[in-house]
Amino acid sequence: MDDISLDFLLAALALLLVLSAFFSMSETAMIAANRHRLRHLAKTGSPGAKRALALLASTEKLLGVILLANNLVNAGAATLTAYLAGRLFGEGELALAGGTLFITFLILVFSEITPKVVAANYADRLAPVVSHALTPLLWLCTPIVWFVNLFVRLLLTLMRLRTKADPAPAMTREELRTLVLEGSRYLASKHHSILVNLFDLEKVTVDDLMAPRSQIEAIDLSDDAQTLREQLATSYHTRVPVFEGQLDNVLGLLHVRQVLSLLSSAELTQEGLRGILRPSYFIPAGTPILTQLQAFQENQQRLGMVVDEYGEILGLVTLEDILEEIIGEFTTTAPSGADDLRRDSEGCLLVPGATPLRVLNRKLGTGFPLDGPKTLNGLLLEHFGDIPETGISLKLHGVVLEVVQVQDKAVKVVKLRPPPRTTAGSQTS
Repeated sequence: MDDISLDFLLAALALLLVLSAFFSMSETAMIAANRHRLRHLAKTGSPGAKRALALLASTEKLLGVILLANNLVNAGAATLTAYLAGRLFGEGELALAGGTLFITFLILVFSEITPKVVAANYADRLAPVVSHALTPLLWLCTPIVWFVNLFVRLLLTLMRLRTKADPAPAMTREELRTLVLEGSRYLASKHHSILVNLFDLEKVTVDDLMAPRSQIEAIDLSDDAQTLREQLATSYHTRVPVFEGQLDNVLGLLHVRQVLSLLSSAELTQEGLRGILRPSYFIPAGTPILTQLQAFQENQQRLGMVVDEYGEILGLVTLEDILEEIIGEFTTTAPSGADDLRRDSEGCLLVPGATPLRVLNRKLGTGFPLDGPKTLNGLLLEHFGDIPETGISLKLHGVVLEVVQVQDKAVKVVKLRPPPRTTAGSQTS
């Protein structure tokens, strides 16, 4: 090699460092690449993405050929550096040590750290590109890699370690949820909100969405005809439960449109209403809303009465309630007072006590717990263990609350000063 010029040897060293950088970059790019994105690109016809997926299907062979080539190149670079050091500075321990430190620095900076940092940041772009070179290299080096992997498998067997058959396991539900949460910048805000809501549906039951028993608008068939006529004429709903005597004695469901022609005539009678009632639909308490959504679809129902284990009515839930939990509130929702959030002159919110805690958390960014009471009134009653007096103030989960009105053994109106959305809620009083 003494006849070879120094320029040629230096160029050869630079080439070896470039090759080492390429293999380091390829290793990181292939491992860090998003396989879901590669599958999408492959479906759109990208040949590089198809090659990358084919290589990742046999990760053991891929890593074997990359590491084999990288180590060969690094060993060659180290040997060539030692020769150059001896040729330039003479044979000696000092020259050999200096050459070792020099090539270590070059490999570390130019062939390891820098290309791997670049590959980690642009893995999805680089993986299809480097796959063009890795595919024929893998084919050429398959016998060598196979021979080396024999010893690798033997060593793993001695260590009682098993390799996974599928290097790309299916994404778990929580991982997918995190992916959706972090992907908000790629989705329209409304679409992102719907996807996030879908992931939370498994934790929500009909108890969380139902209108409580005290707020159910129903018709008592034992009332006189004039009272029935006034109730039907002023009803905001198209379907109204009908009972007789007490709410637990539900007779059926009345479609208001069917009696519009009778309201202005004398034909509206109790027996006439009883004859056009539709069968009641009952829902067991605690039913997940995803299950109930499917049940509504299968039974072609839009409204159901939630009952406990004793058959007593707890509340009422509709198909619209479930859909609103997924896509947000409809602008056509009839005024019920439960979700009315009004501001006073001080800028505080006047909130009905029957407002669900889920609604407050969604609209105001509060952190009220959802595993206990379902409404603001229930939260206050649980905290005090009694009916609070008007004017009492407290702080719960970072939110200042003031009882404004108490009526019928319940808190009717609460003044609420919500915290900033970035404030973490902690309970104090």
